Amino acid sequence: MKYLILFLFAGLLWSCQPQAKEELAAENLPEQPNILFLIADDWSFPHAGVYGDQIVRTPTFDRLAREGAVFSNAYCAAPSCAPSRAAVLTGRYPHQLESAGNLWSIIPDKFPNWVSLLTEAGYFSGKTRKGWAPGDFERGGYTHNPAGKDFGSFREFFTARPKGQPFCFWFGSTDPHRTYVPNTGIHTGMPLESVQVPGFMPDVDCVRNDILDYYFEVERFDRECGQILQMLEAAGELDNTIIVMTSDNGMPFPRAKANLYDYGTRMPLAIRYPPRVSGGTDVDAFVNFVDFAPSFLEAAGLEVPDMVSGESLWPLLSDPTDRTGREQVFLERERHANVRKGDLSYPMRAVRNDEFLYIRNLIPDRWPAGDPSVYQSVGQWGDVDNSISKYLIMDMEGQTVAGQADFFQLTFGKRPEEELYAVSEDPFQLKNLATDPAYADVLAGLRTTLDEWMTATDDIRATEPQSIYWDTVLYTPNYQFKNFELAAEIDAYKIDPLRGPDIPCK
Repeated sequence: MKYLILFLFAGLLWSCQPQAKEELAAENLPEQPNILFLIADDWSFPHAGVYGDQIVRTPTFDRLAREGAVFSNAYCAAPSCAPSRAAVLTGRYPHQLESAGNLWSIIPDKFPNWVSLLTEAGYFSGKTRKGWAPGDFERGGYTHNPAGKDFGSFREFFTARPKGQPFCFWFGSTDPHRTYVPNTGIHTGMPLESVQVPGFMPDVDCVRNDILDYYFEVERFDRECGQILQMLEAAGELDNTIIVMTSDNGMPFPRAKANLYDYGTRMPLAIRYPPRVSGGTDVDAFVNFVDFAPSFLEAAGLEVPDMVSGESLWPLLSDPTDRTGREQVFLERERHANVRKGDLSYPMRAVRNDEFLYIRNLIPDRWPAGDPSVYQSVGQWGDVDNSISKYLIMDMEGQTVAGQADFFQLTFGKRPEEELYAVSEDPFQLKNLATDPAYADVLAGLRTTLDEWMTATDDIRATEPQSIYWDTVLYTPNYQFKNFELAAEIDAYKIDPLRGPDIPCK
C-alpha cells in the first residue's frame, strides 16, 4: 500500500508539471492568457439557476456554465474564508500553510502564490475588495494583499493596464456574507412560499425569509460579475481570458459555513475559456480549490512549484469523462472564529466521494459551534454567524418534535469522533452511520484513506491528533464581545411582505 501511495502522488506531481510554451504554441493557445478570478463570499452549491435552483437568478454564472464548463463536485479546501483563500492562492492545503490554516491569522510569504508568480512573469495584476482575508498579511512578509494590489474597481484596473500586457485580476465580492438587511429578498418579489429550506434547518417563514436575503446578495454578486464581463467583451478580450466564477466557502447559516458538510464545502464553479474549454461541458469529477494555482500557472507556461499539492484542471477539462485520480476530495478545518475559552480550535478532517462523506472530529470534547457563552468573538455559539435562523434554532433547545430533526443538537451539540453519511440518500447529512455495523467496511476503508492522505501531506495531526499548534497561532481581532439577548433578537425580526402586515417569527 505504501508504494501504491507513492506512485499515485508521483503521478499527481507529474500531472502538475507546466505545459511548455512550445506545446502551447503547437496547440494554438495563447502563451499568457488573461485570468479573471471572480469569488463570492459564503455562497453554497446548488444556489444557481444552472444547478436547478428555481428562485435565485444567476444569469452571469449560467452564461459561463453554458459557454464553458460547470462543475458539480467542486470543493473548497476549508469552509472558512482565510484558510480557503490561502489554499486557492498557494495550491496547498490549509494544514500545509502554518498559521494560514486559521481564520484571522497570518499568511507567510514563503509559500508562493499564483498572483505573485504571474506578476513576476510580466502580468499586470490587481484586485478589488476582499482578497486573502481576514488576517494580517504584512506580518507574513507581504507588502500588499496576496491577491494583488488594490484597485477601486475592475474598470480602474483595466484602464491602468498597459496596452498589450496580460492581466490577472481578483474580484472579491463581500456578497453574500452577513450581515443582511432584512427583507431585501422578499422586496424584489422572490416568493417566500417557494424557498427550499435545507433539512438541517427548520422550515419556517423567518428562515425562508433569511434565505431570500441571502439570495438577494448572491444575485448582486452575479450582477457585478456580469458588468465585468461586459467590459471585457466590449474591449474584445473576453475569449482570451480564463474566467473562473466561484465562492470561498458555504452559506452563512447554521451547520453550513465552518462545517465539513456539503453546504459548508461544496461550491458553485464555472470556468469559461474557449481555446481550451468547450461550451456546455459538465464536470462531475471531484476537484479541490488547491487545483486553481497549478491550472493558472500551467496556462501561462510557468513552472509549478514543487510544494504545490493541487493538480491542474486542464487534463480534466479536455476529457471530463476521465475521473482517474478524481474520485474523491479531502477537506479540513482548524480554528474559525476565536470562540472557545483558551483560543481553542475545532479540528476536523474529512474525505468525500460519490457515495459517502466521512468526517473525523479530532478533539470531540470541544464544542463544534463554539462555547455556549461568548469567549472573545461573535457571541454565544460564535462559529455560527448571528442570524434569525441561528436564533430560532437556539430557541429550540430542549424541544423535540416527532418526525422532525433535533435542529439544536445538529447545530450546536457535541459530535462523535467519527461521522459517516450516505450522501446520495442523505443529501443534508443528518443520519450518522458511523456506528451502524452494516457500514463497518465502508468506515474502515475511508478511515484508512484519510489516514494515508494526512500522512502523505505532512499533516501535523497525522501523528499528533490533539496538537495545540493551531490553538496557539495568533488571532488578531476582538469584536462582538458580548452575549446577545435571544428573545429580543427574535422579537425584533419581522417579515415585511410587499403586501399585508409584518409577520413576526413567534
